[in-house]
Amino acid sequence: MPATSWISPEIAMGGPSFEIPLAERLPEKRLDSWKEIAVYLNRDVTTVQRWEKREGMPVHRHVHEKRGSVYALPEEIDSWVQSRRLPLEEAELTPDTEPLPIPQADSGDRISNIPRSRLWFAFAAIVLLALLSAVWFLLRGRSKGAIQPAVRSLAVLPFRNLSGDPSQEYLADGMTEALIGRLTEIHDLRVISHTSVMRFGNPQLSVPEIAKILGVDAVVEGSVTQEGNRIRVTAQLIRGTTDTHFWSETYDREMRDALTLESELAQAIAEKVKATVTGEERQRLRAARPVAPEVYESYLRGRFVLSRGNSRAELEQSIGDFEDAINKDPTFAPAYLGLAQAYSNLGTVFVGVSPAETRPRAMLFARKALAIDPGLVGAHVLLANVLQREWQWAEAETEYRRALQLNPNGANAHAGLALWLVCEGRREEAIEEVQRGQELDPIEVSGGNVSWILFQAHRYDEAIRESRSALAVNPDDANTLSGLGFALIANNQPAEAIPALEKAIALSKGSPAATGVLIRAYAHAGRRDDALRLLAELKRRKETGYVPAAAFVNAYLGLGENEQAFGWLEQAYKERSNILQFLITHPYFDPVREDPRFMDLVRRVGLG
Repeated sequence: MPATSWISPEIAMGGPSFEIPLAERLPEKRLDSWKEIAVYLNRDVTTVQRWEKREGMPVHRHVHEKRGSVYALPEEIDSWVQSRRLPLEEAELTPDTEPLPIPQADSGDRISNIPRSRLWFAFAAIVLLALLSAVWFLLRGRSKGAIQPAVRSLAVLPFRNLSGDPSQEYLADGMTEALIGRLTEIHDLRVISHTSVMRFGNPQLSVPEIAKILGVDAVVEGSVTQEGNRIRVTAQLIRGTTDTHFWSETYDREMRDALTLESELAQAIAEKVKATVTGEERQRLRAARPVAPEVYESYLRGRFVLSRGNSRAELEQSIGDFEDAINKDPTFAPAYLGLAQAYSNLGTVFVGVSPAETRPRAMLFARKALAIDPGLVGAHVLLANVLQREWQWAEAETEYRRALQLNPNGANAHAGLALWLVCEGRREEAIEEVQRGQELDPIEVSGGNVSWILFQAHRYDEAIRESRSALAVNPDDANTLSGLGFALIANNQPAEAIPALEKAIALSKGSPAATGVLIRAYAHAGRRDDALRLLAELKRRKETGYVPAAAFVNAYLGLGENEQAFGWLEQAYKERSNILQFLITHPYFDPVREDPRFMDLVRRVGLG
């Protein structure tokens, strides 16, 4: 290979060759990323990274020594190219081996002494090798040009924080979630939820393994670096089955243009995977406006805390961050959605704040978010959840349907609609809907979600299997453990339910809701004294704080004290307790279903 030229990659694919003088290539004094190095060498990022590792190509690391942040000097690269013993195309044929040394004859006499038969054999071997090489090149060229399967599903893995500052982790996490949010708006593309991909933040698995677990065709990897008011985001697309990179790009922007950056990145990915994008979807992908860096950073901090914790202290911290963002920019819709989610989570039975305090705020902030941005899918789903708990059944269905209209592949919307359907007594439709959500995102809509619907449908064996399958992946999920306890008791296996419920209570730091179910398990297992002891503890807790009425409903029904249970059902009605959504399907209500007081309660809740 001439010392002043570079062989085009078309050679390796069986195409025509041409030479580019080194002096005519990029004139930069420093190649400041893998992408720039790859462009300079007329190769892809994966190839040049392999050359650095296996062929000793000179690449330098920046001060923080992260692998993704590198630079190279053109003159060093040129010297390295010129000093290669073999053309790099030959090295690419056998990247894991060193070329064999070629024997040198000491004199013409030594060659002349070789028998003619051996010379003929050697010549034949060379011809055969040449033919095999030609076939290899032909097949390689065909495989390179082969039509790749379409990308119809995608997972955006957590972006890496390359700022060298762990306190900037919220920015990388926020960029990941924002990109997922934009891509989920494309009906032709199934995108795994932020909640599901977060467990692959420090993956010990390969990309093909992750893609198989999540059931996706391709994966997006990326990194974020912030320096002052500027942000750099690098992203690449990788095929799930072959672990091959087929696109990469780097974006440099000011922080005030972070939303524009997210928009451009989402559009580029959609174009590269050849997703069909409607006019409305394209408009939403392009929608972006400048946002003050301090507003966006407050919002991202709130999202970061909200996505990683559900204790009361963490939820209240996230509320403070969202309120700070809104105070600085009252027109920033995502911050209102963040507030709505935080208040909704505060009102769950595992946190224990009264729904009367949290639901009105969750509803208010979800509506404010939608008033600013009617296409905010998450706000429609969250509003539907709250409306359902408030027994506004028709309005809840409208919001679920609107969310699915905006994003047919929204796993959460399918799971929410499944709950609505089962509350209406449409059990088989509910099972189909939740299973559709699980197909779309098997981690976000887990076996625990499916189990609860199966439990309401009185299909206990299946519910137990789904719960145990989910716990095999995530054994410390308090919700799934509680759901397993519900199903085991209904299936006449109360003794097996006890350890699951005790663990759920320990993990949730004493959830009163799970405690009420454990009282039922003790009673049905013949441990009535333990049940009464735990009930007394629950009553003492109520004297000093909020305990949901549903805990006492489950306890007294489990003890067979139905009159006491009806008293607590009335209290649950006043609280608009979550348990009353399931009046017409919940197995624990079967013994009192024919009581006129119960039928009246069903009517008042709007289900009769």
